[in-house]
Amino acid sequence: MIIKKLTKLSDTSRKGIKYALLLTFILFSGISSLSAQHEENKGHEPVTEKKFDPGHFIFDHIGDAYEWHIVTIGHNHVSLPLPVIVYSKEKGLNMFMSSKFHHGHESYKGFKIETNEKSPNKGKIVETLSDGSVVRPIDISITKNVLALFFSVALLMWIFISVANAYKKNEGKAPKGMQSFFEPLIIFIRDDIAKASIQKNPEKYMPYLLTIFFFIFLNNLLGLVPIIPGGANLTGNITITMALALFTFTITTINGNKAYWTHMVNTPGVPWWLKIPVPLMPIVEIMGMFTKPFVLMVRLFANITAGHIIALGFYSLIFIFGEKNIFAGYGISVVSIAFTIFMMMLELLVAFIQAYVFTLLSALYFGMATEEHH
Repeated sequence: MIIKKLTKLSDTSRKGIKYALLLTFILFSGISSLSAQHEENKGHEPVTEKKFDPGHFIFDHIGDAYEWHIVTIGHNHVSLPLPVIVYSKEKGLNMFMSSKFHHGHESYKGFKIETNEKSPNKGKIVETLSDGSVVRPIDISITKNVLALFFSVALLMWIFISVANAYKKNEGKAPKGMQSFFEPLIIFIRDDIAKASIQKNPEKYMPYLLTIFFFIFLNNLLGLVPIIPGGANLTGNITITMALALFTFTITTINGNKAYWTHMVNTPGVPWWLKIPVPLMPIVEIMGMFTKPFVLMVRLFANITAGHIIALGFYSLIFIFGEKNIFAGYGISVVSIAFTIFMMMLELLVAFIQAYVFTLLSALYFGMATEEHH
């Protein structure tokens, strides 16, 4: 049945499927080299159990990493090693798997992951030069968030190439399959966001609005899935949200018309003494041009990260109480898991709301930049 359906797809769709499957194969080919990293007992001294650190536990899960942690069994950490790509002034370009940092090796070829809590490079790859100084090399490694980004982009391309081909094939007919699932969301973005917010040529901005909505929505959902390829905090990474906000800022700035820029300098309806001798309102308007994308960036980052922190905080209560008393740990686990499930249900709603808010505000900014003043 699946083969028959695939044969009916157009050449473009089949190419999209091939690329998606090829990328998926490349991403998960590292599974065969999953590293079981054992914390060795140095100097044959008895192992002392470390006290549970909720802060380290939470930020370790929401942060980026050079490997994709899967499960911990006792002192054994099972993870998917990822490619490390660094450029050193002394050693040139170096490429190796992150598993080289483990199995008893703290460094590899002079490179290591900084573990010093006081270092500004904690968690990043640093290099020890021949003179003994420690510096950061140029790092373009495939980290956990980068891998999650590749996967989500490949998945989005496969989905929308298939949907686009279905529209061509079933032109004038009722949607079916994947097309029928995504069509209400596409129409919602077109009618209730783009056309409602942008007066002049809203169709021009539809590709971007559709892209950011489904990119944010999909990655918000993947962040709630605890197993690979989910679990990465991609939309809770301020670098990702900053890039999305910069795209919105750039499109708004480029498409701003004469009325938009005139409004920046000479705001109508504002008393003259707020413009002369100190141009107070123009300063406020120009500052607002930069604060709008900044707010977009922080809102998405803060809301998604806060959701992950709250859920992990409830998990942490089990271990905190368990260290005091094992029965207290079992007792609090019932409450903790119940609240975590509630938070996960709430996060499903937040995943949609945050994608909607980011897309709506972007459309409003485009509308204000292209609106004709009479």
